[in-house]
Amino acid sequence: MSSIIIYGSNYGTTKQYAEELSKRINIKAIPFKKFNQPIDDYNNIIYLGGLYAGGVLGMSKTLKKINNISNKKIIIATVGLADPNNEVNKNNIKNNIKSQIPKEVFEKAKIFYLRGGIDYSKLNFAHRTMMKMLYNKVKNLPKEKQTAEDRAMIETYNKKVNFIDFSSLDKIINEI
Repeated sequence: MSSIIIYGSNYGTTKQYAEELSKRINIKAIPFKKFNQPIDDYNNIIYLGGLYAGGVLGMSKTLKKINNISNKKIIIATVGLADPNNEVNKNNIKNNIKSQIPKEVFEKAKIFYLRGGIDYSKLNFAHRTMMKMLYNKVKNLPKEKQTAEDRAMIETYNKKVNFIDFSSLDKIINEI
């Protein structure tokens, strides 16, 4: 069976996960922007994508190219700042994925949630501005109205944090 790891990463944490997974299972990892071969050539498609404003970077563009889903194993792993063990976070992410990819791909996919990191000093102007607006919106919400994702963003705002945990790849490896 032919396999590929495709990933979408802006600032590097998703790339780190993709490269580590590639080393562990000996499957080539390639950024979605450089992936230009037919995706239907692969039976096992592992997509890792950074979470940005509810979307998974490059996932929709990549997975909508699948024409024949019947003989495919699809694994999607998201990489975000919020705690992936929080059920509300996982449900929000899952619902966002569901709205971004074809129904048949979503129903076939196994979804995993990885925790990444952020370094505000490396954010581009647009992302820095977006994060500042989001921070200003949620920081004054009453605690009971803040989600776990809101609290994580407030706690880490304007800092450099790294929650990468390569042992969390073990679940994906077991699925493969």
